[in-house]
Formats: sequence, C-alpha cells, structure tokens
Amino acid sequence: MTSLGLVVAEFNAPVTEQMEEAAVEAAESAGAEVVETVHVPGAYDSPLAADRLVRRDDVDAVAVVGAIVTGDTKHDEVIGHATAQKLTDVSLERDKPVTLGVTGPGMSSAEAYERIENAASAAEGAVKLVEEL
Repeated sequence: MTSLGLVVAEFNAPVTEQMEEAAVEAAESAGAEVVETVHVPGAYDSPLAADRLVRRDDVDAVAVVGAIVTGDTKHDEVIGHATAQKLTDVSLERDKPVTLGVTGPGMSSAEAYERIENAASAAEGAVKLVEEL
C-alpha cells in the first residue's frame, strides 16, 4: 500500500478544507493511506513541510494542496511561482514524488471553489508516480 504525506495550506481555509477532504478520499480510492497531514499557514510555506514529509521512511510521496486567490497586486503570482518551483526542487532533491494540488494564481474565490477537485488529482498523481517509479 502506498503511504502518502499530505500538506494543506490553511490560507483560504473554506476552500482548502474541502481540498483536504477530496485528497484524502482520492488517496483511499486509489488504495493509498495518508499517514500524516501537515497544515501550514499558506502555500508558500508548503515546501518545508513537504521536504520534512518526504524524508520520512514511511512516506512514499507527498501531495500538496492549497488555493492562491488573486488580490490587488501581483503577489499571488510571486507566491504561485515560488511554491511550484520549490516543490519541484524538493521532489528532485529527495527523489520522491511531490505533487502540486495548489490552484492559482490569478483566480477568484469562485474559481477556487470550482477547482477543489485538483486536490484529488494531486493525491491520485502521487499514487500513480509511486507505482510507476
């Protein structure tokens, strides 16, 4: 059985709480178990948590979920790009799958709700990568 770590960004919690539920359900449907969930303040904070989880012997992969909603500045773009790059770095440096279920940047709150299922895709992708690799 594949063992997953899950990182959940709490910023935009009404959305990310539902994302967490979708990721856990998808993992279970794929025959995996979420052995640890780490909640972080925001998506930008997720790479450190993902790194800690992938270093564990009992974690085969990590799925990261969060929602980056646009604001009045380009801050959401900076957060989105930095988060995606660092999560990629963690995956490559630790040689374990880290999947990106963080939606945004450039989306409204309504769009964030429409993309909750991206969390399920991240969990499913993590399981598939473990099986393939």
